[in-house]
Amino acid sequence: MNPFFEFVGHFWWLVFPLSGIAGGWARSWSRASERRHRRRVELYQLQNRAAQAEQASQAEVLRLQEAHDAVNRRWLEYELDVGKLIDFPIMSDVREPLTVAFLRAKREADGLRPATPEEITTAARLAEYRMAVRSFELAFDVAEREARRVKDSNFTESERQRLATARKLLRIASDSAATPAERQTAYKRARRELDGLIVLPEATIAALEEKIAGMLDAPKAPDFHQS
Repeated sequence: MNPFFEFVGHFWWLVFPLSGIAGGWARSWSRASERRHRRRVELYQLQNRAAQAEQASQAEVLRLQEAHDAVNRRWLEYELDVGKLIDFPIMSDVREPLTVAFLRAKREADGLRPATPEEITTAARLAEYRMAVRSFELAFDVAEREARRVKDSNFTESERQRLATARKLLRIASDSAATPAERQTAYKRARRELDGLIVLPEATIAALEEKIAGMLDAPKAPDFHQS
């Protein structure tokens, strides 16, 4: 007889405990497989949530940069337009606390601005930049509202007359119909009228002088009425 069958014939009773052991091993292996599967699923979900959080953070950084740029553009409207600075002189007056506050908030926001959204990798860094941009927006809004409310009321009557004269002279300086000599004279007189009243930022002066210089250098249109 085959030795295997002889063994089974003599030790048939071992089939029951061995079956139980094999069943226990199978159940243990199945439970271990389920745990490994759950861990893989959980790890995938964590990685997916982390990727989604990173994408959301980068999208928020982009939105914050756009908001930052929008306030800077509003500020540059004053920096590059001397007429607006004459109308709302508080926006360039560093003796005014509200002006100082928004300029300080601007420096802080500019200093925290990332070169690319990917540079912000932590929630704390994102929150810091978000707070800086919001503070800049708020400080600028407050200063601008006050500037529009006050306008030139902080000046005396004679000083307001000088501001009005400066406005007229600057219109002449920017008028392409005026002669080069008239524009240059008007610009110099306007600067004298503003002296001691409004400190024009360097960017404002540069933009104005560039505009006037471009007009002075522009070719004259031919006069067809000449014989």
